[in-house]
Amino acid sequence: MTGPDIEELRRQMEAAAERLDFEAAKALRDRINLLRGGAEDTEVDTSGLTRQRPGAMGLGTSQSRPERPEGWVPPKKPDPMTRGRGRRQG
Repeated sequence: MTGPDIEELRRQMEAAAERLDFEAAKALRDRINLLRGGAEDTEVDTSGLTRQRPGAMGLGTSQSRPERPEGWVPPKKPDPMTRGRGRRQG
């Protein structure tokens, strides 16, 4: 393998984070992940990739979240004191 190994990249990433250069640290982290995943070319541009959001995949994520239309107003709640008085049992 040519280029720095994972341990060297990790040291560079930590040094970048200490310098508060988070963009460089992020790029190094992505290169480390590529190496760990078995990628051969780690010099690719990963700036356009987005990381998975927590909860984006897994239990219950296939449920749709309803979006209410603009101007929607929730209906009035029934008065609990008059509930059931409109129907007479006979």
